[in-house]
Amino acid sequence: MFLLSGKFDQDEFSGLVKGLTIAFEPPSAARAFDLLDSHDQSLRAKGRLLIETGGSLQLLNDRDFLFQDGGGTGMFVQDLPDGPVRAALKDFPKLRALMCIGSGTIKGSTFAVLDDLQKTQVRGRALTLGTHHGQVTILTVQPLRGYKRPFQKVCLALGELAAGASGAEVVMQGLFADFPAYNAKPDIELGKQEPSIEVAVDIIRTYLEVARKNEAGIVADIDTEFLHDYRVSLRRVRSVLSLFKSVFSPEQTSALKREFSDLMASTGRVRDLDVYLLEKDIYFNLIPSNLHPGIEAMFAKFEQERNRELAVLSRRLRSAAYGRQMKQLLALFADTKRLEPGPNAELRAYDYARSLIWKRYRKVCKLARGITPKTPDEAVHELRIDCKKLRYLMEFFAPLFDKSDFKMLIKPLKKMQDNLGLFNDYSVQQEALLNFVSTQSDARNRTSAPLAMAVGGLIAVLDQRQKAERDHVIANFRHFDSPETQNLFRALFRQKED
Repeated sequence: MFLLSGKFDQDEFSGLVKGLTIAFEPPSAARAFDLLDSHDQSLRAKGRLLIETGGSLQLLNDRDFLFQDGGGTGMFVQDLPDGPVRAALKDFPKLRALMCIGSGTIKGSTFAVLDDLQKTQVRGRALTLGTHHGQVTILTVQPLRGYKRPFQKVCLALGELAAGASGAEVVMQGLFADFPAYNAKPDIELGKQEPSIEVAVDIIRTYLEVARKNEAGIVADIDTEFLHDYRVSLRRVRSVLSLFKSVFSPEQTSALKREFSDLMASTGRVRDLDVYLLEKDIYFNLIPSNLHPGIEAMFAKFEQERNRELAVLSRRLRSAAYGRQMKQLLALFADTKRLEPGPNAELRAYDYARSLIWKRYRKVCKLARGITPKTPDEAVHELRIDCKKLRYLMEFFAPLFDKSDFKMLIKPLKKMQDNLGLFNDYSVQQEALLNFVSTQSDARNRTSAPLAMAVGGLIAVLDQRQKAERDHVIANFRHFDSPETQNLFRALFRQKED
């Protein structure tokens, strides 16, 4: 397979294949195509392209095409009909839907490579894709038995035309050069001598822009990851305001915290309901089948509430007031001119990072060493929040430190965070189930028996799982608190005055 950016010159190709004749069939009529991928462009990142046209899917891999009947727009890969394309996409993110990221026209033709006796020695196919930006031709050739040398000659000629171009990025650049690659965690360049206020502004501006790139997907309800990425981006902004102590004035810090808290508040219930609905099958597997009718009723109500809450959130995201607010925030963080600096605004980024990370690390260790099977849930939740803050700090300032050292520190921290996250989820879910049952009571404070039994069974299982995660937190902290990790934290972040 060969990729040619720009117009495919058939005469030039024929001239390169000495001693052979190229017979081209007339091209098919042009038809529309959509290029499918997830919002975070998982296929593009792996050098693959998925084309939907004429009721079929065509997947461009490294060296060949795979075909399958059926459409894919708006679908999850696991919901596609069985076929070679679905099988090849088994590693596609399960929570991401396929969406159209670009459209154009496509036409195909075939050609044969003939000898002097007009005998076919090589067969080929040309697929030409075009948009208003440009054109790309994908050529595939196959040898016929006994004609290895002609096939090699054709491949050499096409290789010369392709000039080494390969991979999905050639197609993307040829057809959709202005389509940006989405990254939920963009790389942010930092300098060791950069003032801390500039670091804060760079991070906040970057994640505001990431949040904005998810708004349309939330409104269109393409998949739940749009809202998840939106919330994570705003949470990172709030973390900067909270963790970068005294970089902005106290008054401006308080005002910004309130503003971003309000932005997050409007998304909370939809996200909670998304999580419950995504885990529906898990809930059913936790309890006996005779309790399933009660859970069915609960999830039906969750679905209805989610639709109502999403409609409210979508109206807000489409409103002129919201649009003005986000534009004003982006303008505020375009540079440092409109911001009110605090006492730590001019501290060098490297020294400031070491100080913040060292203090947060010591706090995490102090809390974690006190966790026992009898520790109140509130203390475990506090540890979870502090681990998250430590992780954010380390990720914000990672460009200033050695990558391999940071990887050694982040890995055990992330493992402990996973346990703490599950512990928190089980706790929140129990509370939510109790609240849900209380809202379903009638005027006499009675609840449907199937619903009450199902919820009671779920809460009992979730409680056991929460206790198990507490034990995992204690066990995994021992790895995070190993002498090797302690020494590396000291070497990277501890300063003389500490």
